[in-house]
Amino acid sequence: MTLANQLTLLRVALIPVFVLVFYLPYQWSYIASAVIFSLAAATDWLDGYIARKLNQSTPFGAFLDPVADKLMVATALVLLVDLHNYLFFTIAAAIIIGREIAVSALREWMAELGLRSSVAVSYIGKIKTTAQMAAIIVLLAFDVREFPVMESIGYILLYVAAALTIWTMFIYLRAAWPALTADDPNDL
Repeated sequence: MTLANQLTLLRVALIPVFVLVFYLPYQWSYIASAVIFSLAAATDWLDGYIARKLNQSTPFGAFLDPVADKLMVATALVLLVDLHNYLFFTIAAAIIIGREIAVSALREWMAELGLRSSVAVSYIGKIKTTAQMAAIIVLLAFDVREFPVMESIGYILLYVAAALTIWTMFIYLRAAWPALTADDPNDL
C-alpha cells in the first residue's frame, strides 16, 4: 500500500467523520467540518503529487482517487443543501453532482475504447474544482446567521463552480462526440 493510496483511503475514511462533525449541535462544528473537508481536499492534491513524484501510481489509486473526490464533494453538497434550503442552491448542487456522475461514466466508457486521453482533465476543470472547493469550505466554515457576507461569497463561488461545471461537461462531450455518435466506436 503506497503512501499516495493511504492518503486516498484517509479521504474516504474522513467522510463519516465529516458527516458526524457537521451535525454536532455545537457552534464549533461549522469550522471543524470545514477543516475536515479542507484536509480531505489537501490530501486530494497531495496524493496525486506523491504518486507522480515518487512514481507510486497504481491501478488501485487510479480507480479510488476520483471516487474518493466525488464521494467527499457529493457528501458535502448534500449536507449543505440540507443547511441552505434554497431552490437555486439545490439546483447548483444537483448540476455539480450530476456532471460528476456523467463525466465519470464518460471517462470510463472512453477508457474502455482506449480513448481516455480524449477526455482528460482540462485547465478549466481545475479552475472549476478550485471554485467548488472554495465554495464548500466557505459555506461549511461560517454560520450564515452570523456571517451573511460569507454566505453570499459562498453562493457566488458555488454558482461560478456550477457554471464552469456545465462548461467543462460540454468540453468533454464535444471531445467524446465522435465516439458517441459513431456506428462502431471501436473503429475510431
